[in-house]
Amino acid sequence: MSRARRDQLATVGWLVTSLVLMVAVWQVVATVVIADEQMFPGPVTVLAAARTMLANGYIAANVWPSLTRVLVGFILGAVGGVVLGIATGRVLLLRRLLGPVLILLRPVPAIALVPVAIVWFGIGEESKYAVIAYAVGLTVWLNTHAGAEAVPETYLRAARSLGVSRPRQFLSVVVPAASPFIVTGLRLGASVAFISLIAAELTGASSGIGFQLQESRQYLATDAMFVSLITLGVLGAAVDLAISTAGHRLLRWEKS
Repeated sequence: MSRARRDQLATVGWLVTSLVLMVAVWQVVATVVIADEQMFPGPVTVLAAARTMLANGYIAANVWPSLTRVLVGFILGAVGGVVLGIATGRVLLLRRLLGPVLILLRPVPAIALVPVAIVWFGIGEESKYAVIAYAVGLTVWLNTHAGAEAVPETYLRAARSLGVSRPRQFLSVVVPAASPFIVTGLRLGASVAFISLIAAELTGASSGIGFQLQESRQYLATDAMFVSLITLGVLGAAVDLAISTAGHRLLRWEKS
């Protein structure tokens, strides 16, 4: 058996062990520590609720709108964050002009932007896209900026000595050198996208995981709330895994 195969099996084994341990602790807390199914339902109760919600199509009806919002907002924010990050990381004038503004915006959480986005774009999809793109863009910008700023000057001097034009230096030197930072920023941005998604959907949404969570709260359906939280975690983990896998394949050159 190859080493790569053994590493894969070990990863799967630790994943299964971690999940089993989590469910066991969850069951003990639900039955022994809290012992109140209404307040803190156990895994069996939540599983039964999940089966019902899957069977009647309730989960599917809310997952797809949320995934669409995350995808659109993430793409808008990621593209803007990467472009701005490379620009402020390599162009001194833009760093001095835009850097302070972006640093001032970073502490402002996405949930604080929800009322403003509703005023500007209404309660439709555009306001949700804007909130998610804002949160993702700042996260991706920060990591991309750090990566672009840290590109060794020797790389650029070597490119200039070979007659590479300045625009091509960005594509052939700066972007590849900063790509590990960019991939990390995209992974963090994906997590932030789901966080800001819930902030956007808790206000003025008629579908989505956030709406599902809010509706469950109104009916005191704690088991359904847990299903929503688990669904959110699974989707976020799947997106993170996809970005991480793609990033590892794109960055094979770094290990060679």
